[in-house]
Amino acid sequence: MFIIKIGGSVITDKTKENSFKKDVIDKLVKQIKNSGKKIILVHGAGSFGHILAKKYNLNNGYKSNNQLHGFSLTHAMVQKLNLMVLNSLNENGIPAVSLAPHDILKLKNHRYSSFNHKIFNDYLKIGITPITFGDVVLDEKLGFSICSGDLLMQILSDYFKPEKAIFIIDEDGLYTSNPKINKNAEFIDSITVEKLKKLAFSADKHDDVTGGMGGKIETIKNIAKLGIDTVLLNGNKPDRLFNVLKGKDTISTTIYGVKK
Repeated sequence: MFIIKIGGSVITDKTKENSFKKDVIDKLVKQIKNSGKKIILVHGAGSFGHILAKKYNLNNGYKSNNQLHGFSLTHAMVQKLNLMVLNSLNENGIPAVSLAPHDILKLKNHRYSSFNHKIFNDYLKIGITPITFGDVVLDEKLGFSICSGDLLMQILSDYFKPEKAIFIIDEDGLYTSNPKINKNAEFIDSITVEKLKKLAFSADKHDDVTGGMGGKIETIKNIAKLGIDTVLLNGNKPDRLFNVLKGKDTISTTIYGVKK
């Protein structure tokens, strides 16, 4: 079984509010279907969530009543995106169900304090693919905060111990520095966690409220500590997802899990 996160930068245009790339998600879903593999799918919020979350400062918790409207707007928009992702799976022959984070999870100062793993198992057992996504949720210390898709990847990987955790991004994989900023950045096809710790990651102007690549790397380090390999691959080259799922060589980056 694989746990896959499709980044918001892949299925939305992060510079334009509510801009959905249906052709991209359809192609990726077809690769999942053709692979025949059992998966749990996570997706980012992209321009459906991060623009509003930043505007209303939702990740820092409850500060004023004005944020309550922002919470509701943000949740409504990420639900809208999730419905479009869900429709893509159904249209391409993958029975799926949406599990919204606010229903199954609570945070405490950005860290999860409770999570309903069982419902994922229950759906998987009868052959239905669970989908979850980055969302605003209750936070026992802050009132509310953001549960990122990356945090969901970490929580689910810890419980399900997948064959691989796959992050689908808008680059070929990991580089020695941010390729959007540094044209001399070198591609990394595989790396250990120890070497990963020595790399620095610069933000670009469109990095989101959950930390961009830097935040993702912290999540990947935590997944590696579980002994699970993580793969980063380009969602604009959908055949690469199929190749990784089938164990074939392809352009991607593998971060090796720590052997116990």
